[in-house]
Amino acid sequence: MPFARRLESVAAFRVMTLLEAAQAREAAGHDVIHLEVGEPDFPTPAPVIAAGQAALAAGQTRYTPACGLPALREAIAADYQRRHGVTVSPSRIIITPGASGALLLATLLCAERGDSVLMADPTYPCNRHFMGLVDAQLDVVPVNAESGWQLTAELADDFWRENTRAVMVASPSNPTGHVLSPEELKALGELCQSRDAYLLVDEIYQGLTYGVPAHTALAECPDAFVINSFSKYFGMTGWRLGWLVAPEAAVEPLSRLAQNVFLAASTPAQHAALAAFTPECEAELERRRQVLEARRGVLLAGLERLGLAPSVPPQGAFYVWLDISHLIDDSEAFCRALLEEENVAITPGTDFALAEGRRHVRIAFTADEARLREALARMERFLERRATRAGVSA
Repeated sequence: MPFARRLESVAAFRVMTLLEAAQAREAAGHDVIHLEVGEPDFPTPAPVIAAGQAALAAGQTRYTPACGLPALREAIAADYQRRHGVTVSPSRIIITPGASGALLLATLLCAERGDSVLMADPTYPCNRHFMGLVDAQLDVVPVNAESGWQLTAELADDFWRENTRAVMVASPSNPTGHVLSPEELKALGELCQSRDAYLLVDEIYQGLTYGVPAHTALAECPDAFVINSFSKYFGMTGWRLGWLVAPEAAVEPLSRLAQNVFLAASTPAQHAALAAFTPECEAELERRRQVLEARRGVLLAGLERLGLAPSVPPQGAFYVWLDISHLIDDSEAFCRALLEEENVAITPGTDFALAEGRRHVRIAFTADEARLREALARMERFLERRATRAGVSA
C-alpha cells in the first residue's frame, strides 16, 4: 500500500547517516571528534535543571493551555522588552514543542497548495520540507558571499512570483551563521507588507552573535511570524521547547491548530524554562556565548592556515560554511573520507544547499578549544595526504 505522496518532499538528513557512522567508529574504539551536529557540549544550565526538578516534585505534570503556561509567555515578553526594547504582548506568544512545533504551526497557517514560498539556498532543510508537507511550491533563491549568505529584499523582489505567499529567512542562519541587518529586515517586512505576503523569521540562534549586536525582526517588522527556541542559546535541546510570536489576528487560529496538532508543550519543560530568565542563568548563558566566540576564533585561525578560510566569517550561531570545491566536487565523499581516515565528523553541504551543496561543508564549533585544535591537526594531515596522492597520480 503506498504512503502519502507528501513524503516525497521530505529528504533524510545526511548528517544523521554520518553521525551513525561516527558513533559506530566510537563503539569500535576510535577517538572521534564530533563537529557535525548542531548541539554544543554544554549541559542545560543548573537553574533550569533545578526548576524542572522542582516542578516534577510539585506535581506540575498536567496539561497547560494550548498556547502555553501564562507565566512563561509573560517571561518571554519581558525578555523581548529587556534585551531588545521591543514590546510584545504575551497573548501573541505561543509555546510549542521545540522550534519545529512553531514552524509547523506557521506553515499550516501561512502556506497551502498553489502558494509559492521564497527561501534562501542554502538553508536549514526542515524549513524547506515543512513547506512541501502542505504542498506549497518552494522557490529557492541562491545566496552567496555577495548577499551576506542571506535572502535580501532585493533578491526576494527579483524572484517574486504572482503566487508568492510568504518569505522565510533565518538570522543567524544555519548553516552559514550569517545575520540579517535591521535595515534588511525592515526592507523585507515592507516588501511583504506591500505584496500582502507573510514574513517568517527563524531566530532560533538569537543571542549567539559575535561582533554584531543580537536583535529581533520584531523591532522592524512587528507583524512578522517569529520562530524561536530554548534549544540553542538556552541549552535546552532535549527539553523540546520553543515559541512562535504571531500577529494578534493569527493567535486564535494558531491556538486551534495547536490544540489539534500537539495539544500543549511539555509542562515540566515550561516550568523549567522560567528559570532561563533569571540573572544567574543569564550570566551563565553570556559566559557560554563568550566561550563559543573564542572557539570561533580558534577554528577560523586554523582554517585560514589550512587555506580553508570562509569567504565571509560567520556572525552568529556556531557554524562555519566552507567552500571545498578547489579540493573536490563531492562534499559527501569528502566528509566520509575525513571520518574514515582521521575520525573527524563534519557535515556535507548537501543537507542544506540544493545548488551548491556538493561544493560546501559545514563545521560546528561545538567542541572545546583543545578538541578543535586536534581536529584542525587531523584535517591538516588529511589534506596533506590528499595533496600527495594527487601529486603521485598526476
